[in-house]
Amino acid sequence: MASRPGAHDLTTGPIAKTLAVFALPTLASNILQSLNGSINAIWVGRFLGEDALAATSNANNIMFLTFAAVFGFGMAATILVGQSFGRRDIDGARRAFGSAVGLIFWSSIVVATLGWIWAPQILTLLATPGAAFGLALTYLRIIFLSLPFSMLTVLVTMGMRGTGDAMTPLIFGGVASLLDVVLNPLLILGFGPVPAMGIAGSATATLIANLLAGGGLVGYIYAKDLTLRLRGPELHYLFPSRALVWAIVTKGLPIGAQMIVIAVAGLTMYGLVNREGVDTSAAFGVTLQLWAYVQMPAMAIGAAVSAMAAQNIGAGKWDRVDAITRAGIGFGLTITGSMVLALLFSDRTVMALFLGSGSPALPIARHIQLIGTWGFIFFGVTMVLFGVVRANGAVMGPLAILFLAMFPARLGFATAMRPILGVDALWWSFPAGSLASVILASLFYRYGPWRTARMMDPPMAVSGEPTAPVDLKPAE
Repeated sequence: MASRPGAHDLTTGPIAKTLAVFALPTLASNILQSLNGSINAIWVGRFLGEDALAATSNANNIMFLTFAAVFGFGMAATILVGQSFGRRDIDGARRAFGSAVGLIFWSSIVVATLGWIWAPQILTLLATPGAAFGLALTYLRIIFLSLPFSMLTVLVTMGMRGTGDAMTPLIFGGVASLLDVVLNPLLILGFGPVPAMGIAGSATATLIANLLAGGGLVGYIYAKDLTLRLRGPELHYLFPSRALVWAIVTKGLPIGAQMIVIAVAGLTMYGLVNREGVDTSAAFGVTLQLWAYVQMPAMAIGAAVSAMAAQNIGAGKWDRVDAITRAGIGFGLTITGSMVLALLFSDRTVMALFLGSGSPALPIARHIQLIGTWGFIFFGVTMVLFGVVRANGAVMGPLAILFLAMFPARLGFATAMRPILGVDALWWSFPAGSLASVILASLFYRYGPWRTARMMDPPMAVSGEPTAPVDLKPAE
């Protein structure tokens, strides 16, 4: 049977080369998304001022928590798609993907509606400053309107990675970012017959970019007849079975909860840092901006490893799963280590872009990153191990490990060592938490029961009949 367009078999061929080719587009997608957010923040800050920037920050924090659940559900769907794909069960992959799309899209419409109605109460609960409240309300309500399209795009791109296709999500992610960056200043300031919309223009730019890019992506999938397209009777998969909903929710919620744990730990740490004064707070904020980029390779490699491992687990090729783990760790150590070294040698130049060369916060920021940045090398290894064990449906172990690393380890270290190390205890807590997470993750990978876990029963038990295998295109 002919190979499916856009499908890439990750169960054959050289592991290191396949992983590199698959991970690099994912990394590029993450970088584009971060640059998009940074540039839009510059537009809002320069054109509309600090109040508007604070308003978008408050709204984006709310949306981060919403997208945490979507990330978890999307990752669960990616694993289901990958395992089905590894078994050459294309109908099973479409069934899992359609179920995830149906579950998330219809749910996101409900969330968007409730978010529009309750936006004032949500902002009040977050103690949004009065000067920024009205701006934040306008921005948040429009962002809620874009939520179904944004979630659908995220889910489709994650599902496509489960089939081994990382380039198509990169292309359309780039389109969305470019549209958002270009439309932001045009709609904020107005152009031609379009009036100046202020902060509403920034949110509307995001809405338009997500709508066009998401619609273009779906249209491309059907035009090229890619693997995950649904036709005819397959459209019923958008109304998922109870078994698939149960698998996606029970596996997706713990994955999404990991992002929430990270967010809560970060907010708690920020509270401790803010007590040290405005210069230290500013220095820490700039350091976090740079640390976000240092973590990107680990996140991309972890996602790539998870998709590769899922396909090979579905194919029953456990020897390749261990080899994928070793290759992922090797890539993580190399790339993350290189970024850490690059930051150590260029930190002053880069940080001066944010703070100015004469800022009193600059030496503080350099001191923070000197103490804390090297710990992200451990973080890279942890992300690979988490990606592999999640590929077989083991999600509670990583969640428990992350909780222990963020709270008893990191925040506990910062609190306990404060009388001895002073403010430096805050910065040393980052490598302490990373070291704790990599030790626990390694023990779980070596001795934990993750190899006996499973996402759900085989597709035959869900659909009632087996599906014919399909030949796939080897990864290039």
